[in-house]
Amino acid sequence: MVLMVLAALFLCLCVLAALYDVNQLKIPNWLNLTLAGLFIPAAAVSGLPLEIIGGHLMAGGLAFVIAFGLFAFRIFGGGDAKMIPAVVLWMGPEAALPFAFKMAIAGGLFATLILAVRRTAPAETIPGFMRAPFHPKAPVPYGVAIAAGALLAGAASSLLAGLYAAAGISG
Repeated sequence: MVLMVLAALFLCLCVLAALYDVNQLKIPNWLNLTLAGLFIPAAAVSGLPLEIIGGHLMAGGLAFVIAFGLFAFRIFGGGDAKMIPAVVLWMGPEAALPFAFKMAIAGGLFATLILAVRRTAPAETIPGFMRAPFHPKAPVPYGVAIAAGALLAGAASSLLAGLYAAAGISG
């Protein structure tokens, strides 16, 4: 039960990060730290063997290296580069690749949508809380894709699977 509450909180915070990214084109550090920090109590109450928890830590560490490499080459923003390892920490090795694939697909679709809207409607016509990404030179808020990847791949994660099963969603 405690694990399901932590899992639900994790997924809600992913959505909150996406909303922050759309609104401000940045993901606050406290939010990324909270996403990663929730892994500690979740791992403690999960009952998973230490080998599995170690796999989650290794997957998160590898995601950290890759994401910050992409940040160094200015492919991702700093908030995105911090959110990806926090999410992969929860996904673990069993769900890391499905997460990356679904995040990439969602990111491509979202970027296409933003570019299409930019060409057809001036930014001033977009409601204020979500106007920032629609300015001509604004970056694409990739936190949306990261959150979508987490939501779509979560059923494959050993830490999130119980929540998805209780909701009747299979991986």
